[in-house]
Amino acid sequence: QVQLLESGGGLVQAGGSLRLSCAASGGTFRSYFMHWFRQGPGKEREFVGAIGGSSTTYYTDSVKGRFTISRDNAKNTVYLQMNSLKPEDTAVYYCAACRIFDFGLGNRCNYWGQGTQVTASS
Repeated sequence: QVQLLESGGGLVQAGGSLRLSCAASGGTFRSYFMHWFRQGPGKEREFVGAIGGSSTTYYTDSVKGRFTISRDNAKNTVYLQMNSLKPEDTAVYYCAACRIFDFGLGNRCNYWGQGTQVTASS
């Protein structure tokens, strides 16, 4: 079993920054593509970003240029650096370990973090 523990969420003013962390145990990042998803109030879960081999990254259009996903295999940890936060970024953010890439709802992902709240106020 793979367990994912998220941290780093909080309340910031629009334009501010946060860095989310997702620490994995019970497995290796080399076996999975690590993803970030989010779910805003009254909205469906949506893809945010993912990282694959050779640190190749993918992002949804709404966060390109503002968010950066990275991973540290030695620490079994994936990060989501969020800059220039907007009110529409307000959501619960989830990390997920997926055997294949999933750029949609995340229904093909295998393991999930508990979620961490991010709120950007204007």
